[in-house]
Amino acid sequence: MAYIDLQNDEPGIRGPMAYRPETAKPLNELAELLLRSEDNSLSKGDRELIGAYVSYLNDCFFCQNVHGAMAGHYMGCSLEQIDAIKNDPSKAAISDKMRALLAIAASVQQNGKQVTPEQVSAARELGATDREIHDTVLIAAAFCMFNRYVDGLGTWAPEDRQVYVNRAPMRAEQGYVGSVPPAK
Repeated sequence: MAYIDLQNDEPGIRGPMAYRPETAKPLNELAELLLRSEDNSLSKGDRELIGAYVSYLNDCFFCQNVHGAMAGHYMGCSLEQIDAIKNDPSKAAISDKMRALLAIAASVQQNGKQVTPEQVSAARELGATDREIHDTVLIAAAFCMFNRYVDGLGTWAPEDRQVYVNRAPMRAEQGYVGSVPPAK
């Protein structure tokens, strides 16, 4: 049960978004732009993975599973493989560039000032563009906000992780804009 009466039974971020659809609209537009835009050299899977990783670091069960399932859907891998990446990117079967971008995302999750020139240089040396670095920082910062929104209101989340995997194809097709359930 959420800390306030959200006037709906929706899980995770969907509950507060249904409660305040006028604030949900710009949040979903931001998620759509960051995670699904075709005008991006990072794959949708990579961008979802950044969101899932930051959500894991923030211990946000709902977001790490929603976006982990989305990353797995786009990357053609299981939630368990995404878990392995989240648990230890240094040993994961991902590119060195992605490993460097996840290190930047982890620094943003701690405090934006934790990102170092050395991390940025290392990411560039591994092929990351300035746009990819920018988007990594913005995705990480946005997910810190999304995670705090979800957990700060004490929303509930399905414990069965298969629910997230089952919804991923539909969310991949429909996107984030317009995904707010109607207010009751």
